[in-house]
Amino acid sequence: MVFISEMDRARIADAITAAEAGTSGEIVAIIAPASARYLHVPVLWAALAALALPFPFIYWTWWPIQHIYALQIATFAVLALVLMYPPIRMALVPTAVKRRRAHRRAVEQFLTQNLHTAAAHTGVLIFVSVAERFAEVLADTEINARVPESTWQTIVDELTADIGRGQPAEGFIRAIGAVGRHLAQHFPPKAEGARALPNHLIVLPAD
Repeated sequence: MVFISEMDRARIADAITAAEAGTSGEIVAIIAPASARYLHVPVLWAALAALALPFPFIYWTWWPIQHIYALQIATFAVLALVLMYPPIRMALVPTAVKRRRAHRRAVEQFLTQNLHTAAAHTGVLIFVSVAERFAEVLADTEINARVPESTWQTIVDELTADIGRGQPAEGFIRAIGAVGRHLAQHFPPKAEGARALPNHLIVLPAD
């Protein structure tokens, strides 16, 4: 999990407040330890290995079938247990699968945090899923119609670079500032009621 101290969380909250002061849009920042547990992956690999194991013993040894079967069961159990270790488990998940699951989690959070209800459809989510090494900026329809996708990707690239350097708080603060500037350019502030969405970094619990 990317470590963000309470002081850094306060800095991120201040950055959101400052960015939103110049726009009628809403910004929500979320970090998740992982977007899925992927428990099926170790089981799948262990099952494939256990299924393949008997063939050499059947054709090239005189082992009784009962011994081969017992070895097969033991192989499955041991491999499934070893491959459950989180770093190994995550390494076995194809990158495309991790990206799809993290993107789906980001979309779920966009809806869960009620960003789709932001005034004039100008909500923006900055989402990071640590285990998948995934970051994404999701914008609602009105702001997305005015800002090209390449702009969000540039913000994501800078955010992931900061996280890779061990500076997640700085990455979030820079991303929030960049998003805020684009929102301010297209959606200036309005003298309306208090904002309904949170201004602090949301840290999702581990599954």
